[in-house]
Amino acid sequence: MFTGLIEGTGIIKALRRDGGDMHLTVKPRFNAGEVVVGESVAVDGVCLTITAAAPGSFDVYVSAETLSRSTLGFLRSGDEVNLERALKLSDRLGGHLVQGHVDGIGIVAGRFPRHKSWNIRLEIPGNLFRYVIEKGSIAVDGVSLTVNRCGPKFIEVNVIPQTGSGTTLLSKRTGSRVNIETDLVGKYVEKFVSLSNSANGDGPDGDRLETLLKS
Repeated sequence: MFTGLIEGTGIIKALRRDGGDMHLTVKPRFNAGEVVVGESVAVDGVCLTITAAAPGSFDVYVSAETLSRSTLGFLRSGDEVNLERALKLSDRLGGHLVQGHVDGIGIVAGRFPRHKSWNIRLEIPGNLFRYVIEKGSIAVDGVSLTVNRCGPKFIEVNVIPQTGSGTTLLSKRTGSRVNIETDLVGKYVEKFVSLSNSANGDGPDGDRLETLLKS
């Protein structure tokens, strides 16, 4: 679990294809402290497991499933990525709960200055709009952002100077791909409503809801 508050960026030092999978070597551009094999790290918002660690770098494994659902398959050596280590129970939750399970790939449709900030317009997959509300939370390449506007085929988010300088977001150009993770609360609400709507029937969903309510 993550917060969407990026600790810093890193550089893809090397990548190696392994059949349909991939191995990445990442060099943080900040003091990441001691990283341990087996712990989780979010790379551009994707939760990955550290498979090897060396002074100043670490390796992660990316499965074919993850490559098919995220932008990681488009990475090249030398690319910059957002990094965040997993949340500790003692940490403050300054952003929002981010799982690192990408829902889909968005496309940067435009970037507009607004005072000292930037508005970024994103086209996202149509099936994700039901989880997005104005002033709700969304993770873009792992960065926790507030949805300022929901259009018919796009959303807009605001990137303040602090976020812009500490992440890769302002390096994105029109047409760039970004990882999108919607707020998990909306997904659970949808599931619960779906179960509620079928509760009057005799189907398995109704049985599960009845069991849940009795527990």
